[in-house]
Amino acid sequence: MIKYNLECSCGEKFESWFQSSNEYDKLIKKNLISCYACGSTKDVKKSLMAPNVAMSKSSVEKNTDQKKEFYTNVKKKLKDLREYVEKNAEYVGDKFVSEVRSIHYDNKKKRSIYGTASLKETKELTDEGIEVTTIPWIPKKTPNFF
Repeated sequence: MIKYNLECSCGEKFESWFQSSNEYDKLIKKNLISCYACGSTKDVKKSLMAPNVAMSKSSVEKNTDQKKEFYTNVKKKLKDLREYVEKNAEYVGDKFVSEVRSIHYDNKKKRSIYGTASLKETKELTDEGIEVTTIPWIPKKTPNFF
């Protein structure tokens, strides 16, 4: 199996797996490879690809340290975001969906609220034109993963 980065003349870039490079060549000649965005089968071509190069042990350690630093920073920012939301919005818990609809449709006093909603409920609210945002909510005390 081989993976190629592909690019369409419409500007879309995507990747796909092929049995072999010969198989890719056969499929492209028969116009059987299409762009997922526009459906074109004539203007899809391989784009530049970087080889997968094995790294030295020191590079792996440096990469691990960079990942630790990155995740530590992300974790801190998510905690800061949680604290900001908790200080500046009202927690309505599992009544979030009904409360946000009430604010939207009944012209209740607009205020910042937060709570819980399922992915399905969030999509329904969005489909109704109600603007909601999903925030990654991490526990106040999180274990160190690195």
